[in-house]
Amino acid sequence: MPKRDLQSDFYYFHQGTACRAYAYMGQHLEEENQRVFRVWAPNAQAAFLIADFSDWQEIPMRRVSAGGIWEVSVPAAQAKPGACYKYRFRNGQKTVDKADPYGFFMEKPPATASVIVDIDGYAWKDDGWLAFRASQAQTYYSRAMNIYEMHAGSWRRREDGSALSWRELAEQLAPYLKQMGYTHVELMPVMEHPFDGSWGYQVCGYYAPTARFGTPQDFMYFVDTMHGAGIGVILDWVPAHFPKDAHGLYEFDGQPLYEYQGADRQEHRGWGTRCFDVGREEVQSFLISDAVFWAQVYHADGLRVDAVAAMLYLDYDRLPGEWIPNVYGTNENLEASAFFRKLNTTMKREAPGVLMIAEESTAFANITGLAHNGLGFDLKWNMGWMNDTLFYVQKECVYRKYHHDKLTFSLTYAFAERYVLPISHDEVVHGKKSFLDKMPEDYWRKFAGVRVFAAWEMTHPGKKLFFMGCEIGQFTEWDYRAEVEWQLLSYDSHAALQLYFAELNHLYLRTPALWEQDDSWQGFAWMDADDAQESIISFCRTDRAGRSVLVILNFTPATYEGYTQRVPAAGEYREIFNSDSARYGGSGVTNGDTVFCAGPEKTIRLRVPPLGCTVLSVEEREENKESKEESQREDQKAK
Repeated sequence: MPKRDLQSDFYYFHQGTACRAYAYMGQHLEEENQRVFRVWAPNAQAAFLIADFSDWQEIPMRRVSAGGIWEVSVPAAQAKPGACYKYRFRNGQKTVDKADPYGFFMEKPPATASVIVDIDGYAWKDDGWLAFRASQAQTYYSRAMNIYEMHAGSWRRREDGSALSWRELAEQLAPYLKQMGYTHVELMPVMEHPFDGSWGYQVCGYYAPTARFGTPQDFMYFVDTMHGAGIGVILDWVPAHFPKDAHGLYEFDGQPLYEYQGADRQEHRGWGTRCFDVGREEVQSFLISDAVFWAQVYHADGLRVDAVAAMLYLDYDRLPGEWIPNVYGTNENLEASAFFRKLNTTMKREAPGVLMIAEESTAFANITGLAHNGLGFDLKWNMGWMNDTLFYVQKECVYRKYHHDKLTFSLTYAFAERYVLPISHDEVVHGKKSFLDKMPEDYWRKFAGVRVFAAWEMTHPGKKLFFMGCEIGQFTEWDYRAEVEWQLLSYDSHAALQLYFAELNHLYLRTPALWEQDDSWQGFAWMDADDAQESIISFCRTDRAGRSVLVILNFTPATYEGYTQRVPAAGEYREIFNSDSARYGGSGVTNGDTVFCAGPEKTIRLRVPPLGCTVLSVEEREENKESKEESQREDQKAK
């Protein structure tokens, strides 16, 4: 191994520009017979390594940078893989023992020590996948993206109720996702966390995949297996806050270090956690290096960045008088905005093709893109669409006409950002009911409601995300202690719903009109947005080659025979999908193969199914195509 220029490494670390601090911080085998341990603790008056190989006796560390990096070397024959260790700091009268912030592995909770592992040497088989991913870095948004969000410990369980290992999960999950038509899996946080009930969102080991499901190499196998099946892996990433567990980042060297110093920004009271001081250079190096780490070392294809709004606003979860405005007198956390620009710029340079996805719930301007002080994310969760649509569908059908704007409002801003449409874990817990149970009225209408909602999501501009269990009609809320209710598939209605999701997903994948122009009005055109009385909407989606599909959605249980539908042009309209098909548990109100529009009125007459979606391919007459192509050529000349 070539000798590192550690003084340069330390300089960039303290400047906040390190993006691979994990290569020299923490523990490393740097010489054949020596293992080195490094930790940042500027407030410590003395620092020690304590470990099981020293019977937890103190091994003094020496300060090697003016900014507070400490170091010690131990014979490799003594500090072997599998050994447990911590750091001990003395600050005045206070002594604290801490896990390694840069540790690559930790003991399985409730134990809290870091564990020596060597993370090199896994024989990856995804070179082709990584090369293709990098080649698509600039065109990712014109590709299909259908995400299956899941919690690794509660998708399936063994017969004894214990969680599957990463390897067991990989072998079962990969073929399921492929069969069901998902392009990505999004894992709720896999980084080490002490409390199961936090679902991984209170992280203590930012560089350590949780020991609950196996070793780091086991997790590499999981990612590798997903890539082998053509499935991308997105990881939930939590840079907003960390818990106050004694062994974690909380007051790391005896006083606030990774968190803000001032009471106005230090604590996230609603979560009982501390907020990262993203204005501090070493904290920037820690977090940005962590993002790069998961992309480079574990080959993650994207990071879903949790709680972005909690970082962007100084008054988030605070009452008047509890926060201090910025230099401009506003509530924007300017340090957080600058941090996100730096993070996303670095990721585009160091990990091209790896998607940065913001969970951001406000109208903060220009989350995606870097121009005009944008934050540089690739995608943003469309929480507005999610909230409005869920509000609408939870109304009894007879009252939906009074809330029609909740259905259509999202198209007023659908192209202002690059969006993911999420139905996530947050929507199926804490008394919000399961996705199926959100639908009102009787059993049949619940299932039909799920089908039409899913069709609305899959045909609406934006990338897609559903939480596990939605696809089978789970009746109870998600419980992290139990698996998805797979036994429901023994019932015809639930098996039919799973089939529906699979075929709807595959319709989406094979229809470029539904995803190729997600970011432009060129890919979307209303046919009728105003039929509130019948609660029907219709629109066209169009791909870059000009091929279109017509979508009609009916959000009431009424069947319409001979419904007059406006269309974009004369031609043939062939039904290619109908959510009311009997094979999905519907009533079978379909339109056969082809409906013709021959006249200048540009209308067709259809059977519109109850609580249903009809998708028709558009085959325009040749003269219409020629006229449109000529118009496009003239438009290009004008430009």
